[in-house]
Amino acid sequence: MCAGGMFCDCDVIHAGAVEAVRAQMPEENELYTLADLFKVFGDSTRVRILCALHAGELCVCDLAALLNMTKSAISHQLRQLKQANLVKYRREGKNVFYALSDEHVHIIFEKGLEHIREEA
Repeated sequence: MCAGGMFCDCDVIHAGAVEAVRAQMPEENELYTLADLFKVFGDSTRVRILCALHAGELCVCDLAALLNMTKSAISHQLRQLKQANLVKYRREGKNVFYALSDEHVHIIFEKGLEHIREEA
């Protein structure tokens, strides 16, 4: 019996269920890429930056002031967020403004918050 995190007490493989799920599983490389995406969310500083950008577009100076960090530290984290395609930027004169890259990132952030708040 599989309940409450206990081990299953049977040796029967439910072949139909296994094949149905196997048909829906993403490719291995997609799963590795997804795992890498979730690793980016594993740093509280990056999550704080995402939270700030979820509220609106900000420049490095704004983020540094808001999060009480150096511009260098913010830039380092933004580089990782850009590599993961979670943030985008635009130039306006000498300023560079950052925002979440698309609606998917907003949704991931909102759903994560929703999930942890329902458990509290």
